[in-house]
Amino acid sequence: MKNSKIKIILEQILVASVLLVGFLLAFENSLRIPIFLQPIGRLHTVVLHFPIVILLIVAFLEIIRHQSSFKENKALYVFSETLLLVGALSSSLTVIMGIFLAREAGYNGSELIWHRWLGAATYLTALINYLILNKSWYNLKLYPFTSAILFCLIIATGHFGGNLTHGKNFVFEPLMEKKEVQIENAVVFKDLVQPILEKKCVACHNPDIIKGELLMSDVNLISKGGKSGPLFIPGKPENSLMIQRIHLSVDDKKHMPPFGKPQLTEDEKLVLSWWIKDMAPINKKVMDLPSSDSLRILAAKMFKSTSSKMEKYEFDEADPKLIQKLSNETRTILLFAKDSPALSVNFYNKSKYQAIQLDELKEIKEQVVALSLAKMPVKDKDLGFVKVFENLHTLNLNFTDISAQGLKELSNLKGLLVLSLSGTKLQSNVLVASIKSIPSLKKLYIWDAGLGTEEIKFIQKQLKGIQVIGGFQDDGLHPLKLNTPQVKNASTIFDESILAELIHPIKGVEIRYSLDGTALDSVRSPVFSKGLLLKKNTSIKARAFKKGWLGSDEIIFDFYRGHFKPDSSVLMQPLNRVHQAAGSKTFIDGRLGTFNANSPAWANNWAGVRNNDLELIAFFKNAIPLSSVELRIMVETETSIFPPELVEIWGATIENKWKLIAKIKPTMPKENFPHTLPLLGTRFKTTQVKYLKIVAKPLEKIPAWHPGKDKRALLLIDEMFFN
Repeated sequence: MKNSKIKIILEQILVASVLLVGFLLAFENSLRIPIFLQPIGRLHTVVLHFPIVILLIVAFLEIIRHQSSFKENKALYVFSETLLLVGALSSSLTVIMGIFLAREAGYNGSELIWHRWLGAATYLTALINYLILNKSWYNLKLYPFTSAILFCLIIATGHFGGNLTHGKNFVFEPLMEKKEVQIENAVVFKDLVQPILEKKCVACHNPDIIKGELLMSDVNLISKGGKSGPLFIPGKPENSLMIQRIHLSVDDKKHMPPFGKPQLTEDEKLVLSWWIKDMAPINKKVMDLPSSDSLRILAAKMFKSTSSKMEKYEFDEADPKLIQKLSNETRTILLFAKDSPALSVNFYNKSKYQAIQLDELKEIKEQVVALSLAKMPVKDKDLGFVKVFENLHTLNLNFTDISAQGLKELSNLKGLLVLSLSGTKLQSNVLVASIKSIPSLKKLYIWDAGLGTEEIKFIQKQLKGIQVIGGFQDDGLHPLKLNTPQVKNASTIFDESILAELIHPIKGVEIRYSLDGTALDSVRSPVFSKGLLLKKNTSIKARAFKKGWLGSDEIIFDFYRGHFKPDSSVLMQPLNRVHQAAGSKTFIDGRLGTFNANSPAWANNWAGVRNNDLELIAFFKNAIPLSSVELRIMVETETSIFPPELVEIWGATIENKWKLIAKIKPTMPKENFPHTLPLLGTRFKTTQVKYLKIVAKPLEKIPAWHPGKDKRALLLIDEMFFN
């Protein structure tokens, strides 16, 4: 009796659900879902699995129980009937929750329409099946058809639901034939970048689901950005929203992709960062990138090569152990292309380069097909070591000390196709004679090689059949913009003094600077020449100028004085799980962090705390006369990285006999505060200390103007300076 009453109540609820679902579907466009009902809608993706399983079991049982051996089994009938009632009720609840969820911003499009109405049809079919379950005509003829219809509706609804959640063709993607791309035909955006976005981003940023007003299903829409602004800044991955978001802690609300979604691999993060760093090219081919370009090197691991030159390689793969042995701090050795025995070698440590290092590669001379010696102090005589690479087809000698005469050493390289000589000093007549001795050459780069426009035209005319690329020739109408100067010093942290040196990779560039933050121009600002002797913390603002070019952006180089270095240190409280860096050594290791989220210095040099104070104790073997302490921190309000609320400096000459020396209470940033790396510090009366304790307290409550108001802020520190 009790069970019968429960059944009657559930049946009445089921009938009532028809009216509610019908009303919601009819007036959906006019609905305004109150905030307290939105969490119910968001449970749609959790609850929907229950009716799916129940109704699939019912469809199966309806076939089974009509078989001759089960027709008289009343228990099986009761079980099937009960499951169908529960399945119909739960599917009505799922439909209602789905309608609530669809009313939130960002959901629209054909996929949603199909999912909505197929879901409603699944619910209605389950309801009708329950109502006709006792009819004789159903039991005689209809049960196979209704079961088949229910099964097909569940699959179709799930298909469009999967498309909404994971992207189009989610269910059938594994069955679809995938055309393999060869590295010679690979396009940077289409074949490297877009597949990552489609796999990890488009599911939430497509015409059907527009989270954050951001669409990523088309390259033009990607460039437009969303509610938070542009997705990336070409050439500046460290300042690009996309790169910042993918490097946030997984438990951060702004981390992308969201927690629970497939995350980007390290290689995928590198592809996106390097693509933006390379000015986010759309139509450029992978093979048009320099052989030493990081994006091209990574692409070589992903794509096969089918050029006739590659297919005819008859040599075997080099021993992986040998490759590992030959790879060191002066060069990298990588596969030139996926599933190819060919190798690409890139030299990169100029200060440690020696010609003998080329001779060391003779054990893999057959396998080396691409060699980059760009910016190395390579002399003509060194090319004698290069000519032993019998299968070499790409050689990069940009910004080296070779001459046109010395190139005759390469005459025996019968397969050399591409030669880069940009940034060298060349003579047109000698160059033509040397290049003619390399019969296989197809492409020659000679921009910024001391050759005038007429000389380049002469070379192009003489070397018919070879694509001679002379680079930018200033016609006075389309000047190019210089890149920023660079700091030559190995480190910008010093003890007593340092000779600061600035350089620029393009010859003839004039670097102008200021030490007081004033704007720079090509006339009034002083010229940086032989270096600046610094004895205190100094910020050098610099800008590059050259006739016929647009001046570079301004850049600031910070030099820090740190006289005393502790002999050891220990953290008294734990660091944030994500920002461990090198533990207590982080703050005294002389390694500065960067803005660039793709740089190892981002992940490895910033240590942080959020849920507790940062408490560091530093030990000195002998007492020191301390008069200032400074902390280099990061401020990025958008990602909840704020200055500390308070910094306390404690000193002692006897262990645990602490005395408060000074306090630092920083000013908190206002709304729209720029991303900065400030130095927090204070001077105090010289105090003898043998033990030093730094206590930095994270901001307890983020300001009301911030989306994370009242939450604890993240505190990041990369270095501390004691003077």
